Amino acid sequence: MVDITRIFGIISPGDDVGCRRPLAHIHVVDKRDLGKGRNMPRNAPAWIHDVFNNKTIRLVLSKLRYVLFLGVFILFIPHIRPSWFWIGFIVTLLGELIQGWCFASLEKNRVLANKGLYGLTRNPMYLGRFFVLLGFLLLTGNVWIVLAFAVLYYFYMVNRVKREENKLRVFFGEEYKGYCRDVNRFVPSFKGNDRGSLWVFKWDVFVDNNGHWNFSAVLFCYAIFYFFTFLYPKI
Repeated sequence: MVDITRIFGIISPGDDVGCRRPLAHIHVVDKRDLGKGRNMPRNAPAWIHDVFNNKTIRLVLSKLRYVLFLGVFILFIPHIRPSWFWIGFIVTLLGELIQGWCFASLEKNRVLANKGLYGLTRNPMYLGRFFVLLGFLLLTGNVWIVLAFAVLYYFYMVNRVKREENKLRVFFGEEYKGYCRDVNRFVPSFKGNDRGSLWVFKWDVFVDNNGHWNFSAVLFCYAIFYFFTFLYPKI
């Protein structure tokens, strides 16, 4: 069964949240450095990257993902604006179609994904997920929530992609290095792309990756939103 929290970008099983940190990565603090924090300049972006790569935080979020999802889902409903409903739905549907196309060409841990949308950009799944979440947040009609989400998603995406790329370099070796040279990390490009390989959609792979369940979960969420936004007030 699909883990519904994966649709919304919450840490899912398979991320390396349970790995122990190698001893070589432990930083030894000199006692002379203690108490100097106030005088030391802080690099805000680097600090934010550290937070998104913190294994303890990611592990806690992974353990609590169902509770967090349910809580956010319930609290979200009263803030939906009817005038933004269909705009948000269309944006989410666009993102889900992108994700579905990715599911249909991603044979995880078996074959390097370089066909379908993976021939245009190395991480189309995260771009699709961005639009899925953006559509949900557009339902509120609140520009500040949307902007805050865009910033947070940027840091989530770039840090998770870096962790995954390190694993893929080890797993696929030179084949993946060549793929990185030919295809951009995020920005789609047709340069050097085989147009014939773009139109790849394998239904068996789509089902194996629970693409049908993801699509159904999104529609189910919007059905609930529609009920409480348009039907429940009239009861």
